[in-house]
Amino acid sequence: MESVIDRAFAAALYGPEADAGPAGGATHGLDTGASLLAADPTADAELARRGEELARRAWERGWQPADVLRLVRRDLDEPHVRLAASLIRSETRAYVPEALPARWRAQLADLAAHEPWRAPDRFAHATAVLALYRLLLRLPRIEAVGPVPGTPVHAPPPRPGDEPRALTRIRALLAKAEATGYPQEAEALTAKAQELMARYSVDEAVLAARTHAADVPGACRIGVDAPYETAKAILLDAVAGANRCRAVWNEAYSFSTVVGFDPDLEVVDLLYTSLLVQGTAAMTKAEQGQRAGGRKRTKTFRQAFLMAYAQRMGARLEAAAAPVTRSGTGTDSLLPVLAARDVAVTDRTERMFPETSTTRVRGVRDGEGWEQGAAAADRAQMAHRAPVEG
Repeated sequence: MESVIDRAFAAALYGPEADAGPAGGATHGLDTGASLLAADPTADAELARRGEELARRAWERGWQPADVLRLVRRDLDEPHVRLAASLIRSETRAYVPEALPARWRAQLADLAAHEPWRAPDRFAHATAVLALYRLLLRLPRIEAVGPVPGTPVHAPPPRPGDEPRALTRIRALLAKAEATGYPQEAEALTAKAQELMARYSVDEAVLAARTHAADVPGACRIGVDAPYETAKAILLDAVAGANRCRAVWNEAYSFSTVVGFDPDLEVVDLLYTSLLVQGTAAMTKAEQGQRAGGRKRTKTFRQAFLMAYAQRMGARLEAAAAPVTRSGTGTDSLLPVLAARDVAVTDRTERMFPETSTTRVRGVRDGEGWEQGAAAADRAQMAHRAPVEG
């Protein structure tokens, strides 16, 4: 006979109404499936096991824990996010932590921030679980940015301590830049952080070349969330390009895939997050001034502000990258090393994304927002990079 689980799944996940979308636009199928599950507590263990199978299938299709949580948060509600975090913790418990890639370990550690969800009754719990499973079932295959859990990982030996000292200093400088209320201080702190980023990246590249390390480009995904996601994607692309990485935006699933060598991927994530925080804070402050003057068109102001901020920052970051390359023209090793890494990153990107398309940016119609966004980018400027010794 067909099990309760199979009948519930047939109604909620595979029936005609299930095609309404991952978020479950139609509710009759979910109600039917949830009623069946709520009435049979003996099905709970099998329901959990089926969820772990769906999570495992997501990993095999290229998704990672942070990607899944981001999509659940976008398309469903907070209870579903907590359920997803609990499901991921349960599914990954079988893996040896030391055998997981570093980014997986970091993402799993972040799950601790999500408390388990306590449903008011069995029906509410079953309804939320089935909505989550519906989303997981329909996840498409995407470009893999790392091995599936359980795959042997041949990682370089870990460094002493949790992370390189340079990254610790960079994090501290960017945190101060985000916290200060003085634009000039934020500019100086961010510029110093960029200088350390350049030195850290070049040091890692030269070390890999000298030791003949089998260093190849990797990839990671960074969330690009609404609203104003086009401006955010442009900003991330600018940060990636300035740090010898490539970014490819997946608008449908709210992330960009950044391709590059691991040290550069780390600083791209740090710098993009910091610049986004600084830009958003500057936008909020400028918007308050606009409202004080009687202005009400806040949406068009914000869009223009962030677009100008992203565009101007891109130009300044591109100019800031030049001194690093020029600093290697007088040496026998630095310039060829960086050029070889650029070629490797481009090749990896083209193999991961053989087909890409350009996106038309919608017109910006708010001149005041554009001017203030460009000014904010100037205050957070990244053009200062100290020459790097060969």
